[in-house]
Amino acid sequence: MGNVSQSIKIVYKFILGILILLVSFMAAMSLGAADINVRDVWGAVVALETTASNSIIRELRLPREVAAIAVGSALGVSGAIMQGLTRNPLADPGLLGLTAGANAALAFTLAFLPAANYFTIMIACFIGAAAGAILVFGMSAAKKGGFSPFRIVLAGAAVSAFLYAVAEGIGLYFKISKDVSMWTAGGLIGTTWSQLNVIIPFITLGILLAIALSKQLTILSLNDELAVGLGQNIGRIKGILFIVTTLLAGAAVALAGNLAFIGLMIPHIVRAFVGTDYRFILPMSALLGASFMLWADTLGRTINMPYETPVAAIISILGLPFFIFIVNKGGRAFS
Repeated sequence: MGNVSQSIKIVYKFILGILILLVSFMAAMSLGAADINVRDVWGAVVALETTASNSIIRELRLPREVAAIAVGSALGVSGAIMQGLTRNPLADPGLLGLTAGANAALAFTLAFLPAANYFTIMIACFIGAAAGAILVFGMSAAKKGGFSPFRIVLAGAAVSAFLYAVAEGIGLYFKISKDVSMWTAGGLIGTTWSQLNVIIPFITLGILLAIALSKQLTILSLNDELAVGLGQNIGRIKGILFIVTTLLAGAAVALAGNLAFIGLMIPHIVRAFVGTDYRFILPMSALLGASFMLWADTLGRTINMPYETPVAAIISILGLPFFIFIVNKGGRAFS
């Protein structure tokens, strides 16, 4: 009876998460410099006829908000995976070298392959994200005593600073600083359907793979020895989840630039609602990550209309106090 009651509560929470996402999407589509009401948004999305108003919504605002959903989901899920794999409450793709590595790879690509298409840039971001994470975890494991949350974060800060400096140096030397900055500012301005057609399949595949391995991730988040005792091939599972995290973080950087703290905040908020089972944490992180990114983008467009405030700045303003709070309240329990 208790399990049935718990399942019903989880279903209600997921329904609430979906409703929050729908409300967030409609608000993001309606609010902004252009005066668009909900009826106009609905008509543009479902109507077959093409009018000037419908074209603006479909070609400018709709792809932008779909991108916000994709990026928020990707970062929320990748952050949850990293926190589960490392048993580190401070883990986040933006704090552990993945986004910095993707950014450096993007700068290399723009410098040496100026004619590269979007698919090539995305692959470069995947490779850079993997290289950044390998550097961070390699440095963290080099010292006797293995991983600790604070050692990983310190290594992540050092590697990220180095990789950002590399990207800046490349930008200055090859005179492409403006092009690199357009990516690193962390925004969704100018997102097109052609970009989404390339990115969304990778993000969707990554999220589905993560959910498929969510039961194994729950066990890994408790103890490696327990996972081995239950017959899990922890090396293979960790390898697949590392690839999934790289896919999600690299795709997010390729689409929206460097956005730290989403992957840190969302899993912590989700655990307060659904507990510690990653079968529930991962899909809920996708829902709430998408909703958070929609509201952050909406704030960026509306807080200083008609000008835009970088969404990365808004997320950092919210994320830094949250990071400090987690360090003070939860970090020591995982060291």
